[in-house]
Amino acid sequence: MKRMQMNLALSAVILMGSIMILPNHVNAHCQIPCGIYDDHARVQTLLEDAVTVEKSANLINELAGKSDAKSQNQIVRWVMNKENHAQSIISTISDYFLTQRVNPTQKDYADRLIKHHAVILAAMKAKQNSDVKYAQVLKEKIETLLSLYPDK
Repeated sequence: MKRMQMNLALSAVILMGSIMILPNHVNAHCQIPCGIYDDHARVQTLLEDAVTVEKSANLINELAGKSDAKSQNQIVRWVMNKENHAQSIISTISDYFLTQRVNPTQKDYADRLIKHHAVILAAMKAKQNSDVKYAQVLKEKIETLLSLYPDK
């Protein structure tokens, strides 16, 4: 009986650990042909994420060098925020645009791939660095997508 309780407790710990490391939400639209798409709105969301990455980088730099506990705590929080929003951009480009909106049959397929890949690379660089210039480049790369997905 005690062994069964230990196995149950171990299973619960493993399950909780798995839940904690999995993403809290998925930003991409479903991958079934439901026909409910608003690509322009999705690009606007990417831009909001980029602005958040930029604000996070600004605040990280503002707090850098401060050694008090409150400032150190805030730096960690802003770094996590920057990471999460940059990753959200990468996930949306990968899981939504590249899987559903960029198609090899499109005449401008290569151009679309290059533009979407540039966003992913810029988001990766923004995650790796706290210099605001990386966040600004990210925003610029996302803005190149607006011509592909105009407002209806």
